[in-house]
Amino acid sequence: MATKEMEVVKNLDVEKYMGRWYEIACFPSRNQPKDGVNTRATYTLKEDGTVHVLNETWSGGKRGYIEGTAYKVDPKSDEAKLKVKFYVPPFLPIIPVTGDYWVLYIDDDYQCALVGQPSKKYLWILCRQTHMDEEIYNQLVEKAKEVGYDVSKLHKTPQSDHPPQSENVPNDTKGFWWIKSIFGK
Repeated sequence: MATKEMEVVKNLDVEKYMGRWYEIACFPSRNQPKDGVNTRATYTLKEDGTVHVLNETWSGGKRGYIEGTAYKVDPKSDEAKLKVKFYVPPFLPIIPVTGDYWVLYIDDDYQCALVGQPSKKYLWILCRQTHMDEEIYNQLVEKAKEVGYDVSKLHKTPQSDHPPQSENVPNDTKGFWWIKSIFGK
């Protein structure tokens, strides 16, 4: 079966996109703990037009997180092609790690999104709620499949009905989750 060319959302309303997104499913990555739950991203528009990114996940009852910055690849383009930059290690910002963040689909109400990147190594299904209607989920999976993603690699992220609040749980103080994930923990 021939795949469609990967297209991204045009004229993304960045202000509407801001806020919290829950990870419904993703391709497993060494950048996240294998036992991570309640994974989410919170985006905040900054005055300079860039976006503050806060990625959080819970593992073993503790919160792991990393912060970064997202920005448009081409500020003059109407395409939702962004770069996200994190620093490693986060507590000593020396080495910038940059990745692609392409919004492949967003519904009219900005309640669910499909995010990927050109190499097709990463894929995320995001929602404003902790759970997504199975029919909508299947439609997003089909959209990913149409542009060549191997959707058999998708892993649903466990989400609580009442997600933890960042300030109410202990942070991971024995090491950042991104370090542990390098070793497959």
